[in-house]
Amino acid sequence: MNYEYTEEFRKELVEWFNREKRDLPWRHTIDPYKIWVSEVMLQQTRVDTVIPYYNRFVEKFPTPQTFAYAPEEDILKMWEGLGYYSRVRNLQAGVREVVETYGGVVPNNRVDISKLKGVGPYTAGAVLSIAYGRPEHAVDGNVMRVLSRVLHIYDDIALPKTKKIFEEAVTELIDPNNASSFNQGLMELGALICTPTSPKCLLCPVREYCRAFEAGDATELPVKTKKTKMKNLHYKVYIVRDNEGRYLLEKRDANGLLANMWQFPMIEMKKGEDALNKLIQQYDVKVKVKHGTVLTFKHIFSHLTWHIEAELVEGEATNDEKFFTREQIERLPMPVPMLKIWNEIK
Repeated sequence: MNYEYTEEFRKELVEWFNREKRDLPWRHTIDPYKIWVSEVMLQQTRVDTVIPYYNRFVEKFPTPQTFAYAPEEDILKMWEGLGYYSRVRNLQAGVREVVETYGGVVPNNRVDISKLKGVGPYTAGAVLSIAYGRPEHAVDGNVMRVLSRVLHIYDDIALPKTKKIFEEAVTELIDPNNASSFNQGLMELGALICTPTSPKCLLCPVREYCRAFEAGDATELPVKTKKTKMKNLHYKVYIVRDNEGRYLLEKRDANGLLANMWQFPMIEMKKGEDALNKLIQQYDVKVKVKHGTVLTFKHIFSHLTWHIEAELVEGEATNDEKFFTREQIERLPMPVPMLKIWNEIK
């Protein structure tokens, strides 16, 4: 690929970023561990949501050594509400490798850092360029959107092979002397100016180098095939409270969606089945009083939607160990749908 005006493009982008960048907490450090934490948190999560989580996290776990061997229940509680909990499990596994293999120092080259658990090409490039100033590509959705327009790339970004095209493009374009500002500039441009819909082309610092702006088809890019069809599941969630004011909880399986998180009993609602009878049978619960529906809502995952109806009942179960006090529940990591129900109950 032949890139015209590369030097000018670099200069305008880097100067714009250094002038206009948002004041974010992870931009006040070049500690590779903290940069790594921020990048993992930012995956599929809004910046405004991440800020308080990041601040709390680095305060509790300021170094790789403090995080590497923390109890899983503690780290899940710190992550509670951010979702995609496999991220923090992989992060801890990767950080443990850093402590055990690299003496607590995050590797400064792509070969070694890419061997760490949970570190893909984007995270590796982001940490290497931001923390170490290495001219390495860090290609995410924002970067692909920006460069698909700047370079007029019509390849489908939903296809894994297309990412290689953008990685090669960044490798060619990146400013070797300002790798951090360049990569962050591309991300910031995608977040603030070159947005998915209604891009603010007239405010763009590199519009004169943008082929889509010249052609007038910026809104047609990037090309992306439709997502997988959404699967819908319907659940009855029972908040079982005993006569001591305690609540019945269960821990999810160690593998799969929301692994090891705590929840109220969930019964999938299937045609012709009585959810309450299934609760009684599966959890050996004796129901005394039904208080009725507390909350009805839906929770959307990437390719899955939970439709939830939560009902409060008074009851007791033979396994007394599964009942928890309010104080105990506050210390347990719970997924967002359960937190929503718990906050309503409280």
